[in-house]
Amino acid sequence: MTTEQSLSEKLSETLAYLFARDEFTATLLGRSFTQMIGWAELALVLALAMLAWLAAHFITRKQLPKIQSVWLKPLLLRVMLPLLLTVFGTVGLLGWWATVGVDSLWLRLMVFAANWMLAIRLILGGLHFLLPEKWLNHKRESFLATLLWVYFLFWVSGIDDLLIGMLRGIQFAVGKSTLNVWTLLTGLLWVGLMLAAMMSLGRWLGKQLMQTDSLDINLRIVLSKIIQAALLILSVLIALPLVGIDLTVLSVFGGALGVGLGFGLQKIASNYVSGFIILADRSIRPNDRLTVNGFTGYVTAINARFVVLRSASGPEALIPNETFVTSTVINESYTGKSLYQSLDVQVAYHTDLTKALRILQEAAAAQERVEKEPKAFLTNFGENGIDLRVGFWVKDPENGFAGLNSAILLAIWQRFNEEGIDFPFPQREIRILPDEQNPSDLALLKAQIHAKHSQTVGKEFDDDDEQ
Repeated sequence: MTTEQSLSEKLSETLAYLFARDEFTATLLGRSFTQMIGWAELALVLALAMLAWLAAHFITRKQLPKIQSVWLKPLLLRVMLPLLLTVFGTVGLLGWWATVGVDSLWLRLMVFAANWMLAIRLILGGLHFLLPEKWLNHKRESFLATLLWVYFLFWVSGIDDLLIGMLRGIQFAVGKSTLNVWTLLTGLLWVGLMLAAMMSLGRWLGKQLMQTDSLDINLRIVLSKIIQAALLILSVLIALPLVGIDLTVLSVFGGALGVGLGFGLQKIASNYVSGFIILADRSIRPNDRLTVNGFTGYVTAINARFVVLRSASGPEALIPNETFVTSTVINESYTGKSLYQSLDVQVAYHTDLTKALRILQEAAAAQERVEKEPKAFLTNFGENGIDLRVGFWVKDPENGFAGLNSAILLAIWQRFNEEGIDFPFPQREIRILPDEQNPSDLALLKAQIHAKHSQTVGKEFDDDDEQ
């Protein structure tokens, strides 16, 4: 009974020490490099780590591709290696204790590191889920992982207590309150985590609102932005008391923010308020065709600070929201989505104009993107032919006009060829006169020289007579 009890107590003590660090570093260094058993522990740890890596590599290459779940597969990719390290390390630790009769500090360190790796990967996976993809790229994820591993080394060695004590000793006054660097850093950490969680919740609620067809699109955008702003403020109000920071400290920062708004941030505040104004009065909506300062494009996004306009050729312009409140903006989609377009065609003077106008209407009406009943007109009697025009309304102007215009002109060309209608081309009549009627330049030059010579000789004879 005593043996069974001691075995149970020893097993419980070993499992409890998996996450303990009392005299961990000193005992590890003191025994591992001075005794043969320490080198044997280190060799076993390396062998188990290699075995866990090979098993994780095999599972991720052979078994995970069979999983179809969009969230389970990336999760298993993240946690497979640390889970196998934990399992192999725990089994090796129990086997070592049962065989040798003493704890293996290197195996305990392996389990420590595996659990910390699991925590790091779960934390970064959660941040990937909470934050937009552009905010947490591979470089930033590697940087955060490095910081967490550095903290793990400090924690194992006990240096973290020394650093925390030093940071708590650095104090400064904020208004009537006193803060220290450690409280400030932990407060920023909690605020960051709460902001990430609230931003994720705000994006999810925004997506749900945008899918509600019963509300106007501008109202949905306004509600989405209000919810996101409220959640951001709520996250700060929740996070600061968690680390012992009095909310009255915010009054100091509020005064500084007011001074900043009065000087350098007034443009940002103006753009933010203007964004709500243009959404509330419904002057601009997504997919509207606008012309601002000579740039024409379609509204693809309405953000807190600017509106994104995308032209038909691809370039995008970021227009500050204040511009739409203080400047003249041409909105071609304000009262209706359809846009009017026209194409000019010229036919010969001997053409049956009634037939030609009918062909223009039929060619435009045959296109799916054109609304019903396009109109054709005679606009002018030109120098080389008769000018005709076909006008039509385009249902989806956001898809461009080049392809549609090309299809209509091609249909007109085919129908004109079938009906024998000619397209005129410039004609010029040139008349060549005979040489006797149109003397050459050389003959004219000779005649001018002869006339001048005759005048000179005649003048000389007159002078002789006078003498």
